[in-house]
Amino acid sequence: MRMGKKFYIETLGCAMNVRDSEHMIAELTTKEGYEQTENLKEADLILINTCSVREKPVNKLFSEIGLFNKRRKEGAKIGVCGCTASHLGEEIIKRAPFVDFVLGARNVSKITEVLHTPKAVEVDIDYDESRYAFGEFRTSPYKAYVNISIGCDKQCTFCIVPHTRGDEVSIPAELIVQEARKAAQSGAREIFLLGQNVNNYGRRFSGEHPKMNFTGLLRAVSEIEEVERVRFTSPHPLHMDDEFLKEFAENPKICKSMHMPLQSGSTQILKAMKRGYTKEWFLDRAVKLREMVPDVSISTDIIVAFPGESEEDFEETMDVMERVRFEQIFSFKYSPRPLTPAQDYEHQISDEVGSMRLKRLQERHNAMLDEMKSERVGKICDVYFEELRPGGMIAGRSDNNMLISVPGSEELLGKTVKVRITEAGRTSHRGEVVA
Repeated sequence: MRMGKKFYIETLGCAMNVRDSEHMIAELTTKEGYEQTENLKEADLILINTCSVREKPVNKLFSEIGLFNKRRKEGAKIGVCGCTASHLGEEIIKRAPFVDFVLGARNVSKITEVLHTPKAVEVDIDYDESRYAFGEFRTSPYKAYVNISIGCDKQCTFCIVPHTRGDEVSIPAELIVQEARKAAQSGAREIFLLGQNVNNYGRRFSGEHPKMNFTGLLRAVSEIEEVERVRFTSPHPLHMDDEFLKEFAENPKICKSMHMPLQSGSTQILKAMKRGYTKEWFLDRAVKLREMVPDVSISTDIIVAFPGESEEDFEETMDVMERVRFEQIFSFKYSPRPLTPAQDYEHQISDEVGSMRLKRLQERHNAMLDEMKSERVGKICDVYFEELRPGGMIAGRSDNNMLISVPGSEELLGKTVKVRITEAGRTSHRGEVVA
């Protein structure tokens, strides 16, 4: 074991990438004797955990690792990991010969192997890590990310994820509950369940396991005594059946925030995207959700200027936004991704038109958020605090996922207290603890 060596890691992309980085950190510290550093120049190993969902982060990758190469100390290794590693593979080393190894998103458990194999490229998207026991490491002691599945079985025509993370495999429920219980007993009162389509859980395991769907898994995790809150991302609108919505509404431990990726409000475009649902189905689920949980917060993903999107199609998206009034939107212009059918579709939308539509969507949503602000001032929320902020402030999230800061110290960390909102913003708020 090599003692005294340090590593630096940069994580891009989604919460699943954050968890993958935590797994790599655990493997490096427990099996290789590495210590994490925030100073790139003193690192013996530099890792970048990449995202390939959009075109821009991929384009930035080579300039980023070029900068790492210039700044690294003599003898330091550079590893490129994650989704971009999965789909570019050997090309990364061809374009950047100073990279020491490439590790795909489905091969995280091999980090200690590639570390000792010159110019290793491990990008097998069929590799099964669903029963691998990773070492323990968490970025926050107050919240635990727990993977419930790996890969994705959907074939959305714009999405590269199935080509970087492989077919969907559910992690056995007993391993999930065991990991969640261990984290909760160590002080994490919030468990965050992760998967590409969490409510498709249980469709396929890598071996013989008792059948369980996502609703059953939510109940099992909620039964852990020390767990106070359960969050998850991302559910697929197609699988939001009544049983799932009922559990979400009635289970007091499930936080009342739901991410519902819309992508487009046009049924015609949804069909071209192969999303599997219609505008009407999405609205039905959203309306039912708001009826069952009046204080629910609904967030979404929206892609504008998908190939063939007409002005009428775009107006359908605007209509859904008006009717659902999402509390948060992650919105993007369509960007062609390699290995996806949509990159070859006819009627690609010009960058100018895409930018105009994105601007209009975002401006209208910002106006909605401004309208919501006044409704929030004076509200009293249960806030779970997990982060110290500069200026004597501490931050946490309400049950319905509002980010709220109050004057306070570390004695509030890991605790849930009542807070009155005194000042509301679009994405974060200030408040005061209610005695």
